[in-house]
Amino acid sequence: MNWRELKEKGVTLLGGAVSGGLDSCTATHWLTSKGFEVHGFTVDLGQPDEESLDGIVDRMLGCGAQDAVIVPAVEPLAEAGLAVIQSQARYEGGYWNTTGIARPVTVRAILPELRARGIEVLFHGATGRGNDQVRFQVATNILNPSATVYAPWRDPEFVRQFPGRQQMLEYCEANSLPIKPSSESRYSTDANFLGLTHEAGDLEDITIPPTFVEPGMGVWAWDAPDRQEVVSVRWEEGVPVELNGEVLGPVAMFQEANRLAGKHGVGIGAHVVENRFVGVKSRGIYEAPGMELLGQSYEYLLQLILDRRARELFDLLSKVISVQIYQGYWLDLATSAALAALAPITKLVSGTVAVRLYKGEIYFEAIEEATGSVRHSLYTDDSSMEAMGNYDHSDAEGFLKVLGISAKNFGERQFPATGR
Repeated sequence: MNWRELKEKGVTLLGGAVSGGLDSCTATHWLTSKGFEVHGFTVDLGQPDEESLDGIVDRMLGCGAQDAVIVPAVEPLAEAGLAVIQSQARYEGGYWNTTGIARPVTVRAILPELRARGIEVLFHGATGRGNDQVRFQVATNILNPSATVYAPWRDPEFVRQFPGRQQMLEYCEANSLPIKPSSESRYSTDANFLGLTHEAGDLEDITIPPTFVEPGMGVWAWDAPDRQEVVSVRWEEGVPVELNGEVLGPVAMFQEANRLAGKHGVGIGAHVVENRFVGVKSRGIYEAPGMELLGQSYEYLLQLILDRRARELFDLLSKVISVQIYQGYWLDLATSAALAALAPITKLVSGTVAVRLYKGEIYFEAIEEATGSVRHSLYTDDSSMEAMGNYDHSDAEGFLKVLGISAKNFGERQFPATGR
């Protein structure tokens, strides 16, 4: 779809999911120049790269938006982030897909604002070569099938005028638009309080070390203090309720976890060359210190609670949910079913885990008994090499004989001549 087709349909109002970045500023001014009345909606996701969201409002108004609205969504994002941790949903390379989970949260927050203003078209600044266009599109289609999604980056006329970020920068400078000058020329950052994604610009050159990226949620591991720190997390039925003995709500929990882990370089600067849903590869630098701290402590509890078959099921569901988030299908049936299947496991995750943070790494410290043991732990003294537990060594004799039947049958047929 192009802007002319919108005009032909009588569309005059556009609602933009805007971040205040280069794409948002360019698209807003360009669409205004085409005669559209643009309303900008920025969702408050606790963006750590913004000193004040009021700055985004000022930038969008300065780029021609009729109005610019901040829409709150930190609580829904915390809820979604917790679900990601509970499912251990990491994408390729093991990174937490904090941008992917934020898109459906963003769309869910914006759509009521559009309806209240009689706006039927949502536009966004996601590239036609990336994943976010899918996430915006699918989330909108699911939540409001009658709404129209317009993507300037898929409009041939827009792409001809702005084939890349350099042309956008030149356009903004020529029109004196109030873009952020700091890192826009070297790379692009997408941020929320779950994590930051850095990509594009100089990061597209794989021969350049990524150390020019300035972390927004902590420090590079080599810049972290030469001091270890032990941190404890208490979980109740899959929910983190205490951090270092302090009772915290979901949002405050993530914020404090970000602070503690970030200062030690934990979850900062994960380097991934990933396979985008559209079929191309991209390079990204990821930050998610709080997710890494809380997620690893959760995993340590899972290791105590899950038996072999439950672990296999969990890992299968985890992979499904991870791909669903990445590809934009957080709100569809497969994700809902997978999360529902995990619910019985999630309810079992209770206990307090202590971990040690140092120079970008998380090390297991201990399970703290003082605040109650892991109630559903299957870890006992049955595996001990000492004289304890209910497992009788001699009982393994029959077990090994049963295993040996199929092994011998296979060997006789696979190596009949040599016996090896």
